[in-house]
Amino acid sequence: MGSEPTSRGPQWESFVALGDSFTEGMADLRPDGGYRGWADRLAEHLARDNPAMRYANLAVRGKLIRQIVTDQVPRAVELRPSLVALTAGGNDIIRPGTDPDLVATLFRDAVGALRSTGADVLIGTGFDTRDTPVLRRVRGKVGTYNAHLRAIADEHDCHVVDLWSMNVLRDSRAWNTDRLHLSPEGHRRVALRACEALGVPTGSDWREKWPHTADVPWREQRAQDIKWAREHLAPWIGRRLRGVSSGDGRRPKRPQLERL
Repeated sequence: MGSEPTSRGPQWESFVALGDSFTEGMADLRPDGGYRGWADRLAEHLARDNPAMRYANLAVRGKLIRQIVTDQVPRAVELRPSLVALTAGGNDIIRPGTDPDLVATLFRDAVGALRSTGADVLIGTGFDTRDTPVLRRVRGKVGTYNAHLRAIADEHDCHVVDLWSMNVLRDSRAWNTDRLHLSPEGHRRVALRACEALGVPTGSDWREKWPHTADVPWREQRAQDIKWAREHLAPWIGRRLRGVSSGDGRRPKRPQLERL
């Protein structure tokens, strides 16, 4: 565990989060049935030092980067927050045939628009998919995209949440049963990693080791893989073939800047 924070970190008056299901917070359920997620958790950390801080979350599940750039970025520019978190492109990268170079071009344009307002920008890299069935096949594309994101961050002086290097997320307990969205504990650790990237002190360490558990027998793991493919992968492929998204018609959960 990390030590208790001894000093106040940097403060922002307003914070807007942009993106897809990752930033909407899917699989991190609140008691009321809504989603919390790493961005909400980050906002809570920021508000501890600055209770007057206002927060908006414009992320919507299933969105592709062009939709995020078209719908969410202009709204963030209108809100003129002092801090913006942008994670986008993951849904594009995992689709067959997409070009990470083109996705990165859209991402660069979005960061440029946000930075032109004077806002600080926090971006997140893609996860390392080497331990994920099926998605391990796009690991090279994710790595290429991450290289672009690093270059964009350097170009525009952005903060970076390096999700690729978070080895603690290789544990299955960091993920929901669909293997696409983080578990509540996974979201908590990403929020702590984001605090570290922003220089915000916390009383916890995202690197904390998981409690030891026995290895899952091969046959049981194989049965879990088959169950996952039937219940989660097949429906996801079906939506792609039909050209529909889980976010169609859905509005952001927190469209206005408001105090927590």
